[in-house]
Amino acid sequence: MVDPGKVAWVRDTLPGAHAVTELADVFSLLGDPGRLRLLMSLLGGGEMCVCDLAATTSMSESSVSHALRLLRAHRVVSVSRRGRMAYYRLDDAHVRMLLDLGLTHTGHTVAAHPEHAISRTDRE
Repeated sequence: MVDPGKVAWVRDTLPGAHAVTELADVFSLLGDPGRLRLLMSLLGGGEMCVCDLAATTSMSESSVSHALRLLRAHRVVSVSRRGRMAYYRLDDAHVRMLLDLGLTHTGHTVAAHPEHAISRTDRE
């Protein structure tokens, strides 16, 4: 049986369509394994150049550059230049928190359900 009071209250408290679309865009950015590996590398390694990110993630420099352009366009990473080198860093505290929460969540999931753990070689 539908609870009209609860339905009305929840509808009134839901974010608007624009906010939901923006949130979906953020999760879409984080949903790509290559971009996620880059962000995790920047989370752990701090400022890194394209060649170091490519070596760390086993991605081509072209793929890394393409992903970084997209992440920069969404203001998730920023770049600083020193001479001819460009160094990228994770520049969004909210995305940093999402990554930390995601890592915590997967750690708890593996601890509670080790049978579902994915080995490092399965991830690559």
